[in-house]
Amino acid sequence: MFLALLITQLLISCSSMTSTDNTIQTGSWRVALQHAEGKEIPFIMQAEEKDGKTVLYLINGEERILVDDIQQQEDSVKIGLHIFDADLIAKVEGGKMAGRFVKNDTKEPYSVPFTAEHGKENRFAAEPAQATFDYDGKWEVVFTEKDGSKSYKAVGVFEQQDNNVTGTFLTETGDYRYLEGQVEGDELKVSTFDGNHAYLFTAKPNTDSTLTGHFYSGMKGYESWTAKRNPNAELASADTLTYLKPGYESLSFSFPNLQGEQVSLSDDKYKNKVVIVQLLGSWCPNCMDETNFLAPYYDKNKDRGLEIIGLGFERSPEFEKAAARLQKMKDRLDVNYDLLVAGVSDKEAAAKALPALNHVLSFPTTIFIDRDGKVRKIHTGFSGPGTGQYYEEWVADFNKTMEELLAEK
Repeated sequence: MFLALLITQLLISCSSMTSTDNTIQTGSWRVALQHAEGKEIPFIMQAEEKDGKTVLYLINGEERILVDDIQQQEDSVKIGLHIFDADLIAKVEGGKMAGRFVKNDTKEPYSVPFTAEHGKENRFAAEPAQATFDYDGKWEVVFTEKDGSKSYKAVGVFEQQDNNVTGTFLTETGDYRYLEGQVEGDELKVSTFDGNHAYLFTAKPNTDSTLTGHFYSGMKGYESWTAKRNPNAELASADTLTYLKPGYESLSFSFPNLQGEQVSLSDDKYKNKVVIVQLLGSWCPNCMDETNFLAPYYDKNKDRGLEIIGLGFERSPEFEKAAARLQKMKDRLDVNYDLLVAGVSDKEAAAKALPALNHVLSFPTTIFIDRDGKVRKIHTGFSGPGTGQYYEEWVADFNKTMEELLAEK
């Protein structure tokens, strides 16, 4: 009801301007989401003409996410955000937008105000003061939730050239993807928006060169963080966090595919094959990154005796809605391996669906099974391409594991 009213209010607005004034002009748009604590979460959106229509790209560092589901009526526009069940809904007027970033798959109404201005290419200050602190390198990080009840470790990796900064944070359950921003004076500001998650990280150095920072996410999320420079900072091995309970050496499951047909790991299709079981959700940007790797890998190697099964844990408990979200992901990311509707997007629910596992800590989680049906390796989380060297190391380790398994008879 909330979303329907919001869309109606924005789409029925009328304008006396010419069609040129209320269309999405090609070029760069600076978009600023308004966090509940009064902070802007900025990102850059590029509009281009493609095959006779306007498309958008969400820009984060080296990343360009194509957004081509754009519905415009007079001066109002609804922008479907890639594979995610989320939209930017706005009024367009004279090179500016004002509207809301909405998620449609949350239990409570999720709506973040935003503004956008055409022709702006600066994520933060257009002419920042000279940088007086160097954030380049690797940092040992601790994030703490707002109420102080929980903390978790991370590794921050940044590359700085003059005022410009790119990088990310790695955690034991995944990474914060492509972050981009600047250093102005001694203050760090980096942000990202991937269509589902909006993040802003800020920090300033202390007298001992440690960092004290703030992490603002989405509508009202907040955590504090501290860091110290440490070129040897590491997290626990992602191959040790999730494992089989004592007494188990294999998995057993049966879930419906996107057409509602029951599929089991014991089906003939998977016998004597190397099988990768991918725990994922269409709402999960890290899962999107991993799927962007696995989909072409499967196409190149399926004739060698490989199968991949994606177990989708979706926001909606209704099969039809969950299947529709996974189908959109399948189509957009060109996934030719099996996707099954396995349950809701809850780690405890995922653990119950796969009782052989000690727990499920992260989406994605990737399980490697040999030709005899035995689980050989379980990898928690994913270090995506935004992590640079860590992604390259993951790819090398993945390829080594798969070559060993595929070579076995």
